[in-house]
Amino acid sequence: MRHVLSWVVACIACTATTPYTPALTYTSASSYAPASSPAHATSPARSADAVAAFDGLPNGLVDLPTHRADQAAFDRQEEISSGLGPLYNAHSCRDCHENPVAGGGGQTTELRAGHRDAQGNFVFPQVRIGGGSVVVTGRTLINDKAICPGAEFPDNDAQEHLPDSENIRATRLAVSLLGDGYVEAVPDALLEAIARWQCSQPDLGVCGTPMQVPVLESPGTVAIGRFGWKSEHASVLSFSADAYLNEMGVTSALRPTDVTSYCDTVPDPEDHPDATGYTDLERFARFIRATKAPPRDAKLSATAEARNGSTVFETIGCAVCHAPLLTTAPAGTPMFGGQYRVPQALGSVALHPYSDYLAHDVGTGDGIVLAVPENYGPQFVQMQATFAASANKIRTAPLWGLRTRSRLMHDGQSYTLREAIGRHQGEASKVRAAFDALPPQSQEQLLTFLRSL
Repeated sequence: MRHVLSWVVACIACTATTPYTPALTYTSASSYAPASSPAHATSPARSADAVAAFDGLPNGLVDLPTHRADQAAFDRQEEISSGLGPLYNAHSCRDCHENPVAGGGGQTTELRAGHRDAQGNFVFPQVRIGGGSVVVTGRTLINDKAICPGAEFPDNDAQEHLPDSENIRATRLAVSLLGDGYVEAVPDALLEAIARWQCSQPDLGVCGTPMQVPVLESPGTVAIGRFGWKSEHASVLSFSADAYLNEMGVTSALRPTDVTSYCDTVPDPEDHPDATGYTDLERFARFIRATKAPPRDAKLSATAEARNGSTVFETIGCAVCHAPLLTTAPAGTPMFGGQYRVPQALGSVALHPYSDYLAHDVGTGDGIVLAVPENYGPQFVQMQATFAASANKIRTAPLWGLRTRSRLMHDGQSYTLREAIGRHQGEASKVRAAFDALPPQSQEQLLTFLRSL
């Protein structure tokens, strides 16, 4: 697998289609390719790298005052009077996404659950609240908090509790949002080409699934998901609307109905334009799109140990899924049915997320099927059957910013890099076996490389 990435380059250059320019894709990867490969023969000048830093400044999409105003909305603590709840996990976006700067990851976990019926079908929980008078269903999330009992409803109780029947249980860590404006601008065709290449190489044992998901701001449009542990959203705006409703309980134009009306006194939708004409949801999305990508540790990454570790990472096949390099579509490219165009600051940019953003079964899947009503709304329920196979698939975790995480994998249950690598099974079995077979020095080089990310 020494030159795995080179073959990906060649495949994408030959198979990808509009709207993106194949020649721009993986431009920076020529340094990984042998001189005789098509990457060297066809690649033009290197694309500019994504702006990367943990300084909290914008990436060029907006000016600093706008970014600060958008961050203020991202950081703001929601109150019951502004629509918080009835069920929720956090008061603000930053409660979960804050390390090392606003928009980063967090060690906050959420609880998800479900069970299988006698026919083996995944069944969403039926969670009773209000003394059993109200049933919350159509979702796998079990919220940790509720607004009642409280001052306004002292005798009501909306707190969710996991029913004994739900024996499939999982926790998921809050993901980092840094650099996701670049990720959003990666063309669907590129991710689909990577999946085609993976699945056409049976000796690798790897076959990622591009998740076709609804785009909430563009009715009737589907695109390749890349946000969330199941790659359940393709657009930053859709992802933000989902989180605003399910994590904070605030309804918006894209998700206009609360999970339950029990104890709710604020009319839907609860997110309204401010004096400048922007809703909080729009500010969240613009803030995320304007964040800089996670940078590498410059000093550590320059060492021979880390550079050799990068070579080992590619040689044993880690880069098949943890793709070191993607390129965004050119500025002006329409996305999501024309609802969004790639901004100048994000167009034709090389990014290094170390992820293919595809869903894989690597033996760490949590058994939880993607819940269509929860993530997209009841109007999409007819799509539920298309996600039946999502139970044991997890998005390839982007490794950029890895050095800022103290807990690893989707559930945060791995505490060292070796533990995380050791959990890789399924599609990743061959690569894990290749790691296990490395001499100790090569293993340490690979780990040093990971610590530099």
